[in-house]
Amino acid sequence: MKNSFKQIIFTALLMCIVSFGFSQAGETKRDKIDALRVAFITKKLSLTSQEVQTFWPLYNEMNDKQDATRKAFRQKYHPRLNYDFATDKEAEDYLNAELTLKQKEYELYKEYYEKFKKVLPIKKAALLKRAEEDFKKEIIKTIKEN
Repeated sequence: MKNSFKQIIFTALLMCIVSFGFSQAGETKRDKIDALRVAFITKKLSLTSQEVQTFWPLYNEMNDKQDATRKAFRQKYHPRLNYDFATDKEAEDYLNAELTLKQKEYELYKEYYEKFKKVLPIKKAALLKRAEEDFKKEIIKTIKEN
């Protein structure tokens, strides 16, 4: 009973922080989405306050590394470009770069899931990917409704 009450209080406090964040004038859409992600995943995984303190810095570190990897790829192959490759070599280089990106993302996930298992119970670590996917679905659903 005490854990449920603590969890309710913690979730309410987290939602207040998130709501307060929305009122900040300088906040970007990315910041808002990040705040919603924190609240959603924290609730979905039923993270305790101790787990929150150890998990989120690792998660954010992983996301920063993923973002840097993707940014490096996008700098070379901008997503809005018409992929009319002048030569087969350009097309092959693109495919190889895309495969390298996916490999780096996989290696990063593998590295951080090992770290997550050290700070979270295994069941919560196992549910993380599903929680991320559910969050993306919620965001897409919200965008479609608006």
